[in-house]
Formats: sequence, C-alpha cells, structure tokens
Amino acid sequence: GLQNIIEETPVKFSLSQNYPNPFNPVTNIKFSIPNAGLTKLVIYDALGRIISQPVNNNLQAGSYEIEFNAAGYASGIYYYKIISGDFSETKKMILTK
Repeated sequence: GLQNIIEETPVKFSLSQNYPNPFNPVTNIKFSIPNAGLTKLVIYDALGRIISQPVNNNLQAGSYEIEFNAAGYASGIYYYKIISGDFSETKKMILTK
C-alpha cells in the first residue's frame, strides 16, 4: 500500500531511485509532490508496455512510499514514471531472479 511517510509539505517534486536495486522480487519507490492533485506511478517493461499502475489517485501534498512486488514478472530492466500536474520523471530499475 501507499504510505505518506513525512508530515511536512515538500518544496519540489521528486522521484527517488528505488531500493534495493537490483531487487528480487520486492522494491520500494519514494516520491514527493508539493501540490495536491492527480498523481500516477506507472511501471513499464523494457518495450515500453505498461505492466502496473500502483498509484492513480488524487493525493495531498506530501512524501510517499510504495512497495512494488514483481514476483509475477521476468528478470530484466523495468522503468517507473511519476506523473503529477506538469511534472513527470522516469527512472530505471533491475529485477533479478
């Protein structure tokens, strides 16, 4: 589940590198949003296909962490992208089994 991890309002958008990375099969992703609004976290495979969308909600400003379980996916490179307002950022993660 999605957890709000810091009570203070962040001053800027951010998407942290997942940890651990490489991972098997669970990893954590942190992000911060300074403004309330529709926020999406989308996970893509190496071919750019959406494989999961663990966040697709109206969120309050804050810092959040979500656990992603990739037990049903093959080893390889995956990408995760945050989209909130006019902000978007993508990072790479590696699943090793």
